[in-house]
Amino acid sequence: MKVIVAAGSAVVRTIFEQNLKEYPDVEVSASVSNGKKIIQVLEKEHSDAVIWVLDKEDQLELENFNILQNDFHIPVLVPEKMPKVNSFTKDFFDALLKKLNKLIKNSPSQSAPVVTESKNASFKVLCIGASTGGPSAVVEVLSGLGPDFPLPVLYAQHIEVGADKNLADWLTQTCRNIPVTLAEDGEEALPSHVYMAPADKHLVIDYVKGDGHPVLKLSDEEPERFLRPAVNKLFRSASQFYKKECLAVLLTGMGMDGAEGCKVICDNGGWTIAEDESTCAVFGMPAAAIEAGGAKEVLPRPEISKRILELVSK
Repeated sequence: MKVIVAAGSAVVRTIFEQNLKEYPDVEVSASVSNGKKIIQVLEKEHSDAVIWVLDKEDQLELENFNILQNDFHIPVLVPEKMPKVNSFTKDFFDALLKKLNKLIKNSPSQSAPVVTESKNASFKVLCIGASTGGPSAVVEVLSGLGPDFPLPVLYAQHIEVGADKNLADWLTQTCRNIPVTLAEDGEEALPSHVYMAPADKHLVIDYVKGDGHPVLKLSDEEPERFLRPAVNKLFRSASQFYKKECLAVLLTGMGMDGAEGCKVICDNGGWTIAEDESTCAVFGMPAAAIEAGGAKEVLPRPEISKRILELVSK
């Protein structure tokens, strides 16, 4: 169990860290002074819960508390009766962890995703989102799709301006089974082709043709959570047009981008796969999707392409 410890007092933080080390199943993933720093940690890496010695008179901290509950959906334990600095006992921490385990167990966000068989036999589009460690992950997934993949593939990758064309060329050279090009505004997306969002442009669907192919749009709309392209933008757009015919994969990456988009796809009857922590370079984005209830399945990277082929061949 990975836990963030938060307290305004450095002394209290140290006491909590030292005592929690005595419990072999507990790892203090971060020790911070306030709610803003808790949020910053969670945007970079996954934790199972927060222990927060919270000043309930601090309005700003109460707002941060609400953000943790509503946006991150992470269990937060606020100790009610704190002993004096020199009066912490093992009984106190035993009781604390008992409450924390109960809180985690009863939290919907901590429930393992239920893998049920997709009833959808007619997916029309595959969307892929990735960030840190994404290129190598995408190579493995795309290479496993084989030749003549029956869907257009729309791909949003967080990338610096100037590096996008080289990445698309490298992916095409590496994945000989499927070409990868930078998406163009007004372009029709065809099966057996990957359309990658250019750097600093949102990739969305403008409309869908009668034959079911999406027509793409590049957008200069404001960055979402400081990101452009944003995986959330692409996923929401695909879900809007394709509903239950939308299939999406969220791979390794820092932060939370894609989590909300995955949840929208699930809510609209589509199907989502999140990469398992065991193969992620950074288990940020997939973890956020799992916590948000946006992952229909969680699979290690080598199993993702096989599962995609199973789903689209039904």
